[in-house]
Amino acid sequence: MYAPLSRRTVLKAAGLSAAMAVALPGRAGAAAPPDAVPVGRDDPWRQVPRILARIHPPHFPSRWFDVRDYGAVADGTTLCTDAFRRAVTAAHHAGGGHVVAKDGRYLTGAIRLLSGVDLHVAEGAVIAFSPDPADFLPAVLTRWEGTECWNYSPFIYASGQRNVAVTGDGILDGQARLGPWESWYRTSGLQSPDQKLLRKMGSSGTPVEDRVFGAGHYLRPQMVQFHRCQNVLVSDVTLIDPPMWTVHPVLSSNVTVRGITVDSSLYNTDGCDPEASHDVHITGCRFNTNDDCVAVKSGRDEDGHRVGVPSENIVVQDCMFSGRWGGLTVGSEMSGGVRNVFAERCVVNSPGFPGRYPVKYPLYIKASKKRGSYVEGVHIRRFTGQAVEREAIYVTMDYNGGEGGILPVSVSDITVRDTRLDGARSVLGLVGLETDHLRGVHLADCDFTGVRQPDSVAFTDDLTLDRVTVNGAEVRS
Repeated sequence: MYAPLSRRTVLKAAGLSAAMAVALPGRAGAAAPPDAVPVGRDDPWRQVPRILARIHPPHFPSRWFDVRDYGAVADGTTLCTDAFRRAVTAAHHAGGGHVVAKDGRYLTGAIRLLSGVDLHVAEGAVIAFSPDPADFLPAVLTRWEGTECWNYSPFIYASGQRNVAVTGDGILDGQARLGPWESWYRTSGLQSPDQKLLRKMGSSGTPVEDRVFGAGHYLRPQMVQFHRCQNVLVSDVTLIDPPMWTVHPVLSSNVTVRGITVDSSLYNTDGCDPEASHDVHITGCRFNTNDDCVAVKSGRDEDGHRVGVPSENIVVQDCMFSGRWGGLTVGSEMSGGVRNVFAERCVVNSPGFPGRYPVKYPLYIKASKKRGSYVEGVHIRRFTGQAVEREAIYVTMDYNGGEGGILPVSVSDITVRDTRLDGARSVLGLVGLETDHLRGVHLADCDFTGVRQPDSVAFTDDLTLDRVTVNGAEVRS
């Protein structure tokens, strides 16, 4: 049975041996109407209209470049890599336009987008990616789990480009289960030595040009990556069976991801991972993932600090979350810092969009003293849903036991408003550190039902609950 949080409740955070009393501030003043919490200049949601006003999806000239005119054959067996390259180059040299795949199944290796080009997958078309890793060479400059390196090309890749897009009502099929990608991760553990080597290179400051993977190595490529791009759009497409993270804007700005459906089954296949990027709008998307749905990142450990670019001004609206871990996640790669993340009107574990796994945490923030840096300002409101597997809000500053790190880490200003969730192990799992407290977690106008266990809170300052009910009883701070 759920035990309401109170001034006298002594709780123990998972992974910490010492229990502590949770001191909560008293209520100040009369209750405000739900839409006025928080109020005035302190309302972080006042920033959202300004952020969205800066985000403008790119527009493209009405020029159409049918890949069949450049040698593509839509039979699902003829490799069309060169045809896509020729069509993209023609559209770019013409001053921009739409490279379109129509009516059939196109087998291809890596597709590299150039400025001014929209890759349009029409309804009835499937772009299917080769299961042969050699079709994603030569290696390109990328970021892999937050560390810069040269690796297999993401299946669709753009670097240093402006006004680029992937659109249409068709399908991008990663065909990952036909390739070796899963065996690299899971069965033989081939990825693990390269993963450790890359992390060591990042931590020791090995020059990026010497961090060469790709052929003879086993780091899985992302499905769609925009690397150091401006004015990006991913719209309406369905993306299935990616080998790793699905949509990955990294070090990019003015990014719109709207109306896409992600269906991933291999492990570690997040839905959308904006990394070290700013002014990002993710809206109207459906995520059925074998990891996090939306995961905001900014680089890993020493290499993340070296690059030093935060993710900021991220807005997530009207999405459906079905995934193995978090709905809205921040981290664990967050060494460049994260600030101003907003998510609203998202549905968790919808009966109308059932996933393979129930979301464990609708809000999941992962930081540690190995990563260092800060997470400042993560705000959700008007979430609804059911069947949450673990905590409704889980914030840990001790991710993976801190991995032996010694860097200062800061997580602060987390707000949850006007949220209705049915079914969870508990409402709150808050893990601060004795040396680095979690600061400022505020819930208001929320209703949680079907909650099975008490909250777990440690080393957390300024925790408030205002008009929050749990299993029908109001819980006061």
